[in-house]
Amino acid sequence: MGETADDVRAALAELADPSRAADLGRYFKTGPGEYGEGDVFLGIRMPTIRRAVAPFRGIALDEIDALLDDPEHEHRMAALLLLVAAARREPETVVARYLAAVARGRVNNWDLVDVSSAPILGAWWRGRDRAPLRALAASASLWERRVAVLATLDFLQHGDASTTFELAERLLADREDLIQKAVGWMLREAGDRVDRAALLAFLDAHAAAMPRTMLSYATEHLTPEQRTHYRALR
Repeated sequence: MGETADDVRAALAELADPSRAADLGRYFKTGPGEYGEGDVFLGIRMPTIRRAVAPFRGIALDEIDALLDDPEHEHRMAALLLLVAAARREPETVVARYLAAVARGRVNNWDLVDVSSAPILGAWWRGRDRAPLRALAASASLWERRVAVLATLDFLQHGDASTTFELAERLLADREDLIQKAVGWMLREAGDRVDRAALLAFLDAHAAAMPRTMLSYATEHLTPEQRTHYRALR
């Protein structure tokens, strides 16, 4: 008999730290009206979760889905780490399940998005039509938009900054801090990993319209003189 979602839950329960759970709740903004409102934490550090799920990498996709629907943040994180592993075996099926989980609001904090979007969606759409990512970037959902932006990290890791710049331009007016940070981060990576001149050209065209947070992240690795120049354009 294979491993089950209950086996993963039991392994995580042994590692729970209620005193740390309260700190994580504050860090991930779980209070009323905050982006992580109502999320429940067990108090387990990310490296510990990674070690805990390693023995379960062959778990069935239905069991992963069950974990994704749990209220506990660490259960969903474990599920996403297992889904990333499964994507290497069954990429098309995993992409469909991941998008379904995103749509039903189970990939619903920035760390959950950041650990999963690039290795699942980015890896799948690297050589394919990226229209579905554009659709996600146009969503009313904060998390769907962040999923779209973070998926482009895979493209950047393979030398392609085109979709990063395209989505960044589409999201210039986004008012969500977590989107501004994500876009700025990916722009910075585009400059660092792919083409510094292309980043500077993007900034020449758009710095004046970029939100302060986005611009700050995007220019973080430029020279002090360049940072001053672009920030003065706002």
